[in-house]
Order: sequence, then structure tokens, then C-alpha cells
Amino acid sequence: MAEKKNKNTEAPADGKKLAALEARVEGLKEELEEVKAAKEEADKKASDSKADYIRLMAEFDTFRRRAAEEKLALTESAASDTIKGLLPILDDCEIALDALQKSTDSDAAKEGTQMIFGKLMSYLKGKGLEKIEAKGEEFNTELHEAVTMFPAPEESLKGKVIDVVQTGYTLGGKVLRYAKVVVGA
Repeated sequence: MAEKKNKNTEAPADGKKLAALEARVEGLKEELEEVKAAKEEADKKASDSKADYIRLMAEFDTFRRRAAEEKLALTESAASDTIKGLLPILDDCEIALDALQKSTDSDAAKEGTQMIFGKLMSYLKGKGLEKIEAKGEEFNTELHEAVTMFPAPEESLKGKVIDVVQTGYTLGGKVLRYAKVVVGA
């Protein structure tokens, strides 16, 4: 009979274990459903992020292409404006050449050349071009390029620019071409 009592006592214990296991299985099923839902949400977010990334890359590519086109158009426009500004000077050159061919007077040549030079300098000054004044000035390596050194005729000309070989220019405050000079030693 002792054996029968053991079976009876084991049955309720097995029932409790079974109920606990079933409850655990139900809990795991719920947890699995939550994990599946979280996975679907993560997949959706990843898909949305990928779509956003592709859209941003396409927008950036469009922006880059448009910026390059605008830069090219701006460069062409600047060149066009420069050439348009120089056209009246070309007209003056033609007038001066006609005047020189018809005249034997050298004053007409001087006047025509001065007119052309004046208009050209006026136009370029309007664009920010400035002449670097060098003759008689202290030698400055930021504005001048020494071509040669020459013995100074006077003591006061030592270290100063005696002669200008080629005129220098600045454009908008930046050196466009250094003045090539002879410096007194």
C-alpha cells in the first residue's frame, strides 16, 4: 500500500509541474510575440532609415550637380562681363589706329594712346585693380620683387626702389602681380 500512496502523492505534484510548465510556455509565447513585434518594428525603422538615406543621397547629388552648374554659369557670366567692359576700349583702339594712319602728327598718336590707356585703367580700377607705387619707396618683399641691386647714387636711396622694371598691381587688396624693381644697395 505504501506504493499506492506514493502514486497518489506524485499525481498532484505532476499536475502542479505541468501547470507550471504550461504557464511558463504561455509566458514564453507572449514573450515571443513581443520579440516578433519588436523585430517587425525594428525592420520597419531600418527600412524607413534606408529610404531616408537614399533620398538624402539623391538630394545631395542633385545639390552638387546644381551647384556645379551655377558655378560654371557664374564663371561664364564673369568672363562675359569682363569682355563686354573691354569692348569700348577695343573701339578706341580702332579709332586710334585710323587716326594714326591718316595723320603724320605724333601728337595724335600720343593722344589716342593716352585715351585708350585711360579708359582701360578706369575700367580696371572700377573692378578693384590698383597700381603698386614703387619708385622711391622702401623695398617691401610683400609688394616688390627685386630684379637686381644697383649701387645707390645717394645715401638716402639705399634700401629703396630706384627703378621699376615692371609695374605691379593689386586686385581687391591682394597682390595680383609683384612690382619688379631695382633696389639701391
